[in-house]
Amino acid sequence: MEDSANRYRVGVIGGGAWGTALGIVANRAGSSVTLGTRNANVLGSILAHRINDIYLPSVFVDPAITVTDRISEVCQGDLLIIAVPSHILRSVCITVSDMLAPNIPVVIASKGVERGSLMLMSEIAKSILPRNPIAVISGPNFADEAARGLPTATTIACENKSLWDLLVYAIGGRLFRPYMTEDIIGAQIGGAVKNVIAIACGIALGRNLGENARAALVTRGFVEMGRLAIAKGGQYETLMGLSGLGDLILTCGSPKSRNMSFGIAIGEGKSKDDVLASRGRGATEGVIAAESVSRLARKFNVPMPICEAIYRIIYENSPVDRMITELLERPFVSERAD
Repeated sequence: MEDSANRYRVGVIGGGAWGTALGIVANRAGSSVTLGTRNANVLGSILAHRINDIYLPSVFVDPAITVTDRISEVCQGDLLIIAVPSHILRSVCITVSDMLAPNIPVVIASKGVERGSLMLMSEIAKSILPRNPIAVISGPNFADEAARGLPTATTIACENKSLWDLLVYAIGGRLFRPYMTEDIIGAQIGGAVKNVIAIACGIALGRNLGENARAALVTRGFVEMGRLAIAKGGQYETLMGLSGLGDLILTCGSPKSRNMSFGIAIGEGKSKDDVLASRGRGATEGVIAAESVSRLARKFNVPMPICEAIYRIIYENSPVDRMITELLERPFVSERAD
């Protein structure tokens, strides 16, 4: 699986902040990296200046990293990382399905639940790439910090340790530390739900509801995350780790989170469409997840009042203050009640 230089050949599809960061991380780990993007501006920026001016302007991209718009070239390595917005993962998997050799591992670095099908990212990949081992990377990772070499830990969810060993060798290091779980479902539920809770926390800050309210939203949001994970077949213990609690703390604790900053703007009275239009680039995954997570919860009859409130604010134009009132007027129950 290794080339003549005793290095893994890692392909990364996705020229956004996270895809670029993972390419940098793999290069730092000693792998030979090919980064694929069909964004002409990203491609031109990296080729001309070795910086992704569009999505990751603060980090130098090593000249050893090959950058291309030919996805077929990205699929020729020993493993493939797909780091694209959740709503285009299916189309990317279809594109690579006739380019990727059997048994080449595919690492999904996208977070969310697909609209319509309500499938997790790994389920989409498995349905289209049944001959390729699937892993998921999920954790408390801001792309720019991982790319700059700041200490970062993450979860890699996969079904066997031999695959995990390969991935650790290919992308792990002293400053980027992967931890293993076999619970692929739980790791993904954490990554999807935390984006919705981050919007809720942002709204609370935008409405000046205080830090007590944010702490309550994080804690009760974690409960909702656990309910959905168990209903879907995941393990509650997984959510106590990096891909659950860790990711929730990071995303709900910093305006650097696009989901939290989106919530702040909504809390300040801006409309969803205006906020999204003003951003122009990069996905706010929690906006998509608010719909798909809420529908998945209904499918399994799982109570998720915070996620439901965010869905109603974004998709039904329910007034923010009304949703806050409804949450505050919910019946008093035991903290451990289901």
